[in-house]
Parts: sequence; structure tokens; C-alpha cells
Amino acid sequence: MREEKVIKYYVLCNKLKDVIRTGWKNWNIKRERIESVAEHIYGVQMLALAIKSEYQYDVDIMKVINMLAVHELEEILIGDISTCDPRHKNKREIGVKAVRQVVGNLLDKETIIGLVDEFDERITKEAKFAYHCDKLECDLQAKLYDEEGVISLDNQSDNPQYNSFETKKLLNDGAKTFADLWFLYDKHLFDDDCNFQSIFNFAKEHKITLLDGEINE
Repeated sequence: MREEKVIKYYVLCNKLKDVIRTGWKNWNIKRERIESVAEHIYGVQMLALAIKSEYQYDVDIMKVINMLAVHELEEILIGDISTCDPRHKNKREIGVKAVRQVVGNLLDKETIIGLVDEFDERITKEAKFAYHCDKLECDLQAKLYDEEGVISLDNQSDNPQYNSFETKKLLNDGAKTFADLWFLYDKHLFDDDCNFQSIFNFAKEHKITLLDGEINE
């Protein structure tokens, strides 16, 4: 029945409201509510709309929004796999299987699967734009948590990511705060797009929580 397929897919996707982003848990964010995968999806979609608006990218923005809506579908079944998870090396393979399970027998299942594949392959201009938005949203959320004062680098003894070679190198390279770590780690991702570089650098150099008190005119 079509009604059953619609509700089943909705109920599965609704689970992402309760899947907390693993990175924030690993970094011991001290906050009553930590960002869920569903909240990340919303955030990156809103970011994409704003960047398309202000920089007038030649992309199909509705395709981008749809792509971002489904780009984390596998996490319904496999969770948010961090780089420290032993499954990370096989993440794409197990993710593809999980997406197929989630979409089930929806009539448009191949379209949805195609959007996930397109995002992961990062070849089309829409996929590249969506990927940049996805990474930038993580950097901005890290900056917000840092400015909120809910993360300390002095409370990371049990954090495998903090104790990794990559993090130690970033600290040696000058990272002083949680946000510094994210900005230094992701900086190279935007080398091919000056607009994303500009937004990235603005966020790095300004206290972005102050901006939420300004009403758009």
C-alpha cells in the first residue's frame, strides 16, 4: 500500500532527530541538547539557500536541497560513523546498503539513491556545492559551540580524536581552541572556491554569535 510506504519511510527518517552527531559526543560537548543529524540537515539546507542567494551560484538549488535532505540517510541504520570508528574505512560500502534498505520500495527510490550517490561522488556542480555547504556547516557549528563555552580542550583525555596524530599536529600548528582545530583541519576543502573561502574566513575572524541579534532588513 502506498500509504504504508509513505508512513514507513517517514518513521524511519524521523529517527534522525535522535541520532546525535558523533563528533560532538566524542569531543565531550557539555550541553543539555547536542545537535542531531536531523538538525544538521536543516542547518546545511538553510546555509545552502543563503549562499546561493548571496553569491548567485549557477546551480539547481532545489536539487541541492533535495540532495542535502537525503545525504545522511544511511545514518538511520548505521549511525554517524566518525573517523575513529573501525567501520570508517568501509563507510561508503555499508552506507550504500543502508540507503537501499531505508528507501525500500518507494516508487522514486532510484532517484533518491541517485542523489545520495551524486553527493558522495562530488562530480556535478550541485554535488560540489552541497558538499562545501555540508563541511562549512560543521565548521560553523563548532564555532558556535566554542563561543557558547560548552567545549574545553582540557577535558579530552578519553577522546580518541583529540589523541590522534592529526589533532596533535593541528595543536602544534597553532590551534588554541576547539574552533581553531576545525578551521585548520577543513581549510583546504575550500581551496577551489573563493566564495566559500570568504565565508569561512569571516566566521574564523568574527564572533558569529553576536550576529543573531541583528534583524535582517
